Amino acid sequence: MNKIPLKEKYPLLPREERTGLLIVNTGNGKGKTTAALGVLLRAAGYDMKIAMFQFIKSSAALSNGEHIAAKELGINIIPLGDGFTWLSENIEEDKKLAEEGWKLVAPALQSDEYDVVILDELTYPLTFGWLDKNAVIQAIKNRPKGMHVIATGRNAPPELIEAADLATEMHLIKHPFREKGIGAQAGIEL
Repeated sequence: MNKIPLKEKYPLLPREERTGLLIVNTGNGKGKTTAALGVLLRAAGYDMKIAMFQFIKSSAALSNGEHIAAKELGINIIPLGDGFTWLSENIEEDKKLAEEGWKLVAPALQSDEYDVVILDELTYPLTFGWLDKNAVIQAIKNRPKGMHVIATGRNAPPELIEAADLATEMHLIKHPFREKGIGAQAGIEL
């Protein structure tokens, strides 16, 4: 049986013929960033240009598996934060980092350079009021034709969900740390 490779069966259309989607992965369950990384992997398979910005993760995350693998694929994941915000002792500094990060993200959203832009943990600076929610959503809406944008994080604001073409809420049913005290593991969470 002669099978046609998927890249031939479903070729990547020129950008002006693509429908760029806004995808939102939210909820209290695990898998929001992981789902975005799955799209990153698929897009890389089609030689699409990808940018990923992480609003909460710090440069210490550069040794995480996702960063190592992305580097091997020639994709730069840019951490913009200072770690887990809910543990922060300096919320004003976190707000400043989000604002500075947005100064990198906004031009990427307006650039023809990228086919996919992932805004990991974007919901936190929106929910906490560190970034102007309406300005961010407007910038996403005004992106170039054919660009896909993925936003992740808990408690996605209703306005972001409303603007989305696809919104998924991850529900936590069971977690190894809560159930058995099993911490984060390399290759799974890191």
